[in-house]
Amino acid sequence: MLSPNEAPKPALRREVRARLALLTEIQRERLSAQACTLLQRQKLWQEARAVLFYAPLSGELDVWPLVVKALEAGKTVALPQFVATTDGYVACQVRDPDGDLASGQFGIREPARHCARMPLNQLDLVLVPGVAFDLHGRRLGRGKGYFDRLLTAVRGTTCGVAFDEQIVSKVPVEPHDQHVNCILTPTRWVQL
Repeated sequence: MLSPNEAPKPALRREVRARLALLTEIQRERLSAQACTLLQRQKLWQEARAVLFYAPLSGELDVWPLVVKALEAGKTVALPQFVATTDGYVACQVRDPDGDLASGQFGIREPARHCARMPLNQLDLVLVPGVAFDLHGRRLGRGKGYFDRLLTAVRGTTCGVAFDEQIVSKVPVEPHDQHVNCILTPTRWVQL
């Protein structure tokens, strides 16, 4: 529970992470598979030609199996790549999940340097991780603003991806925080 003297975002991050810590690895795998199945049933997924994925960190909902399915379906697949000179992310196309990935700036899988950049306004669907979401499309990230800056140039649909334990009644926002257009959890698809 939030203490009245605590900053809202750090306190909410701690609260949600504590909820997530109660999930076992087997539960996370099962729930991630459920979410992937639910996403594949959506018209938005079926019609998307270009999708920006994220490489899930430990504890995040794992959408990685959909990378291969998207490539097999002829979709253009992209992942964020960190650019140190701008202290931000760009989207780069991935054609081969085995040969096109490298460990990035923060130890996160990202496109290797040989992967071509892709304009953010050409993405039909962007799968967005977060620490917490509310049902108004507000997102709480890890606190550095990297995804918020990336999302400012996106013209396609942005979809928050989370376990149900990450859905909260209200996420505190600041002017730079970007909202998502829909939310995917293992049990629901919410179009905003």
